[in-house]
Amino acid sequence: MRSFSPRLAARALWQMRVRRRPYVLSHGVNARCNLRCSFCQYWKHPAGEMSQKEIFRMLDEASSFGIGVYNAWTVEPLLREDLPRILRYAKSRGLITSLVTNGLLLARRADELSDLDYLSVSVDGIRSYKELRGVELENILAGIRAAKRAGHEILINCVISSKNVSELEDLVHLAERLGTWISFEPLHESAGISDSVWRDLGIRDRSGYEEAVKGLMDLKRAGAPIINSLTYLEMISHLQPRFRCHASEIILHVASDGSIENCRVHSQPLANVKDGLAEAWQASKKGREQITGSCPGCLFFGYAENSLLYEFVPEVLRHYEWM
Repeated sequence: MRSFSPRLAARALWQMRVRRRPYVLSHGVNARCNLRCSFCQYWKHPAGEMSQKEIFRMLDEASSFGIGVYNAWTVEPLLREDLPRILRYAKSRGLITSLVTNGLLLARRADELSDLDYLSVSVDGIRSYKELRGVELENILAGIRAAKRAGHEILINCVISSKNVSELEDLVHLAERLGTWISFEPLHESAGISDSVWRDLGIRDRSGYEEAVKGLMDLKRAGAPIINSLTYLEMISHLQPRFRCHASEIILHVASDGSIENCRVHSQPLANVKDGLAEAWQASKKGREQITGSCPGCLFFGYAENSLLYEFVPEVLRHYEWM
């Protein structure tokens, strides 16, 4: 895995702090999924998708705007057949490319992803995986192994819930055996999902949860391939978002239909990049500021770690490795 680059950090901070522009374009590249996870709302609300031509135009404008990272995610990006062409075009425009996938199609498509810099695969458990995701874990592990053979460095991401909290150390050891990195974040109980799901999956045994996260901190100190900062792990052990969120300043969130949204939590459309990326960013400014100002906060890994980086937290600056 490429270690954290001071030059990249300087470019990102110049873009965000001086130019007041986002550095990451997080794009819902499609609106379909091949899983039906009970805790996910994205597959339940299908929307339109931007055409390849519209995406290429957005990537042209993103590059001109100073954006440095293109992240393709939701609902399941590998269902989009032209994804390799989209990633190739993003690379040709000088963007770092990132992909978040459930991994179910990875064994079939890993060899097509030669223009991908960062690959994240969701693995939320071992014994609990089938109950959480509805498919056998071995299908996902086969995809991870195929991606490893294709030369990809991989980040496994685990969302901590009541179902897998006893498996966190086992997941770290699984990552070690697979030769991957791993990250953790607590389940976010979002709106739009039934209360019965949250009663089943929500973190209720706080002492057991805190002990499990402290175990992760010990493993990280011992050299385990956990990419979360200790600052973040300490924060989530108390389930308290002790940081000022800069997610909507750092990341330009674009839904599958081109709508600009504030973030994953607040997904109402504020503007549309089809009207021009720079213009839509400016048009969404007031809405983003209002939403962020009234939000109680969340503990999504990417939002928290990037916000801590933005605030020059020393431990995060020293060890942050995955944009």
